[in-house]
Amino acid sequence: MELLSTPRSIEINNITCDSFRISWAMDGGDLERVTHYFIDLNKKENKNSNKFKHRDVPTKLVAKAVPLPMTVRGHWFLSPRTEYSVAVQTAVKQSDGEYLVSGWSETVEFCTGDYAKEHLAQLQEKAELIAGRMLRFSVFYRNQHKEYFQHVRMHCGNMMKPSLKDNSGSHGSPTSGMLHGIFFSCNTEFNTGQPPQDSPYGRYRFQIPAQRLFSPNTNLYFADFYCMYTAYHYVVLVLAPKGSPGDHFCRERLPQLDISCNKFLTCCMEDGELVYHHAQDIILEVIYTEPVDLSLGVLGEISGHQLMSLSTADAKKDPSCKTCNISVGR
Repeated sequence: MELLSTPRSIEINNITCDSFRISWAMDGGDLERVTHYFIDLNKKENKNSNKFKHRDVPTKLVAKAVPLPMTVRGHWFLSPRTEYSVAVQTAVKQSDGEYLVSGWSETVEFCTGDYAKEHLAQLQEKAELIAGRMLRFSVFYRNQHKEYFQHVRMHCGNMMKPSLKDNSGSHGSPTSGMLHGIFFSCNTEFNTGQPPQDSPYGRYRFQIPAQRLFSPNTNLYFADFYCMYTAYHYVVLVLAPKGSPGDHFCRERLPQLDISCNKFLTCCMEDGELVYHHAQDIILEVIYTEPVDLSLGVLGEISGHQLMSLSTADAKKDPSCKTCNISVGR
């Protein structure tokens, strides 16, 4: 049987977090002969790979020949925001069950995308199932080391400035390494109604009245839901003043929440004043997208411990947790 030509001019497009479209050129005489495609897909390793995840192995895909371009989709072998290399080979299945194969094409590299809004909406639905009842609160707070606040006062004009979000949480979150903001907490202890006296981030705590950051002039977005191989689950929310650069960023990428009616964080007018509630059974990480003046709140030292084991700095999501994973790339 006549040999097959080697596929050439590989093109990759329509890339998402767990799929891509691929096409290539081959000699005209091969088009009617080819019965199968072999696709060699390899993940490019890097120093930030999740060391807890099972070792990735090269993926060899076999597909019946279809008109090109063809879509390759699979959350079990494609992860978001990850670099891959791909090569293709064509084949004719013969009467004896063996394959006549072409040579391998050149190798092409590409990077998968972030979670789209519909993927984040699935994460949101999962988070809503475990959010629990709502507790009232009145302040947002931010823990850091003493040196951080000294630096803000001496070198930043008393303004805490937004910084780039790290890569903690879901690997496909569109905020990681892209959104600038300031992390705040708002969880309270159910028996006291006050913020806990322990923190993983430092012994000094800045507290600011909730209405300074969250009001009807603020938009609220759902950004992530994850855990770190523990029973604790975290929900990341973004507070962005309407019309701000952070608001424009989030509007294109994240599901927006109704500030007065959602399962995580609410702001409602009652008897002429704003009242705030947070979900009890999840740990909320709230990103505020604008600078914050220390003069708008109070700074003090907590009496509890610094619980480093609860720190989420660059924390990797547990890809095996059924509570906070969805059926797209981890």
